[in-house]
Amino acid sequence: MKFRATVLSENSVFGNLGAIAEHGWAVFLETNHGNYLFDTGQGKALLNNAHVFKKDLSSIKGIILSHHHIDHTGGLMEAVKSAREKPINVYAHPELFKEGYLVRGGHKYIGVPFTRVALESSGATFKFNTEFCEIAPDVFLTGEVPRVTNFETGDTDIVLKTKDGYVQDPVTDDQSIIMKTEKGLFVILGCSHAGIINILNYAVQKTGENRIHTVIGGTHLSPVGEEQKDKSIQALKEMNLQYLGVSHCTGLQVANQLAHEFGDRFFYCNVGTVVEV
Repeated sequence: MKFRATVLSENSVFGNLGAIAEHGWAVFLETNHGNYLFDTGQGKALLNNAHVFKKDLSSIKGIILSHHHIDHTGGLMEAVKSAREKPINVYAHPELFKEGYLVRGGHKYIGVPFTRVALESSGATFKFNTEFCEIAPDVFLTGEVPRVTNFETGDTDIVLKTKDGYVQDPVTDDQSIIMKTEKGLFVILGCSHAGIINILNYAVQKTGENRIHTVIGGTHLSPVGEEQKDKSIQALKEMNLQYLGVSHCTGLQVANQLAHEFGDRFFYCNVGTVVEV
């Protein structure tokens, strides 16, 4: 199976005239069995960049959401309305519509900016999952990833609003895409709230394939503690990764460190980046 992934939303853009950047993440995924959209960014870049890179959003067979945060779901309504196939399947965790906040610099709502009713009225059919599952031949969703490592403790500034006040959100809805290819696994991360090492180990465990060819997406190593950063990078170095393309919530400092550690196997995965496996 061959796959092509084109980044439509990310924090940076270089050399692609007409394309725009935003704090977000969205990937147009082309497979032998149809096209899919993984995340939708904040909603400012999706339609513009799909046009610039000639990616037909009306052709998608499904929309896959890594988790509920607005920088991954802000373009969801536009994506649903753009899809020719109606109803359009939206693959997500059942906690998609929970009330999440970011408390860095104040209390800001960062959940899905649309109601479920509004999205379904526009043509969305939600396919909720918590378990590892196959949505197309050789295309898998992790579902909830077991938190096994003792150092991937997450971002303490991401919280849920409850009747008893704000509590840290472990973002149990975090999931990634895993694709099996002849060269090994191709993994597309959302934000890695489950921990990038937990995610990659789980991918190997569930597929039985220990070759990891390419990993792209957000690692969420920018806002976490130094111990998690250092131990995650060390564990990545010990894995059998052929290529690592980081983006979004990785942060420039950590990305530069990974570039140094991985050398030619590293690349920045910005708006317009195309990855084929």
